[in-house]
Amino acid sequence: MKYRELGQTGEKLSAIGLGCMGMSFAYGSSDDQQSMDTLHKALDLGINFWDTADMYGNGANEELLAQVLQSNRDKVFLATKFGFRFKGDLAQHSNSKDTYVDGSPAWIRVAVENSLKRLKTDVIDLYYAHRIDPNVPVEDTVGAMADLVKAGKVRYLGLSEASPESIRKAHAIHPIAALQSEYSLLSRDIEGEILNTTRELGISLVPYSPLARGLVTNALNVDQLEDSDFRKMLPRYQGDNLKNNQALASAFAAFAQQKKATAAQLALAWVLAQGDGIIPIPGTRKINRLVENAGAVDFELSASDLKTIDEILATYPHVGARYTETQLKQVNH
Repeated sequence: MKYRELGQTGEKLSAIGLGCMGMSFAYGSSDDQQSMDTLHKALDLGINFWDTADMYGNGANEELLAQVLQSNRDKVFLATKFGFRFKGDLAQHSNSKDTYVDGSPAWIRVAVENSLKRLKTDVIDLYYAHRIDPNVPVEDTVGAMADLVKAGKVRYLGLSEASPESIRKAHAIHPIAALQSEYSLLSRDIEGEILNTTRELGISLVPYSPLARGLVTNALNVDQLEDSDFRKMLPRYQGDNLKNNQALASAFAAFAQQKKATAAQLALAWVLAQGDGIIPIPGTRKINRLVENAGAVDFELSASDLKTIDEILATYPHVGARYTETQLKQVNH
């Protein structure tokens, strides 16, 4: 495994991290034992950057990670998030009318204690605001997060899906180590002002869904997705957008084969090639996919490779939105 520095912290994180959401939430039924085996394999591979959130299964994902973390805490740089809350305390996806964002200082103080308890740890390495609450000044949210650093409950702070303005306001209150946003071959809307802001301020970009939720792997059978898999509601998985993306994935996989890589490895190599301050966190529940993803660090893309990839993308432009309209209203605040 290769390693990259988190922001300006001096912390060395695996260049490929591990997104853990799907082990407990959003992508249909899961197997806790399979997931724990995958977490142990991540340690074997040197993948030390694990990402979860309190909303994933309404705490179930944090509790799952705790079972592996207890005897391996010193080997893992642990990130979790707060902000999404559920009416009635029932876990829902972020598109549900019963899900809302709470970035208030009062909730932050409660949320961190809940996460620490579920994770069975004394400190969270990287604590993100999962979304910016439009009803709470970001300075107030980050001020409360900074208090957690002073109290020794959190080491570093992050934001997720924040606008350049919010990033700057937050960073002025307390250094922001990471911005987590969706970024992949199919999701490039942060290129420009958002990505430039992170680079200017020395903030790492942590792309989630760097494989476009499996679409660019050319290994996803959409027809076999369970009804509970939230991808079914996303525009990219529907109608003409889906046909476009399947054709794109097939062409991309053919190019990957020429490079003696899988489509997933080439897609992750592309993300890594966008800058040293970028640390993607592809999610998986399966050991074979984890090993495949980890292998992406061994592929170096030339200028010619990057040009070919852009040409493939340009041939299939009808990708579709990455989220529903409701979900898109929650990003870039």
